[in-house]
Amino acid sequence: MTQFNGRERRRHRLFVTQNTEYHLREQLCVGVRDLWSGRWRDDHPAVGRRLFGAVVPGPDGLEPINEPSVNCLLWFENGENDILTSRLTAITRPPKNVLVRYAA
Repeated sequence: MTQFNGRERRRHRLFVTQNTEYHLREQLCVGVRDLWSGRWRDDHPAVGRRLFGAVVPGPDGLEPINEPSVNCLLWFENGENDILTSRLTAITRPPKNVLVRYAA
């Protein structure tokens, strides 16, 4: 298989922490699911919020990074009370059967 070197066209990404999946369409969180129960958390504060960036713990506190990666924390904007996730354990694509829940 050849590696694609063009612009990324896929819009959906799945960020996984120890307990939670964060489903994003481009930079918008479109779904949060509990890993252990499989239940969607429509009441989660990240749902409907934009991904502001990602940070990693450093010697002087949290340091911003350019792209989310495993072991970083996602940072969602939420007015005065921004949301930080726990550390990412995986970054992948959501399965097609999950996309139907939020793809439009």
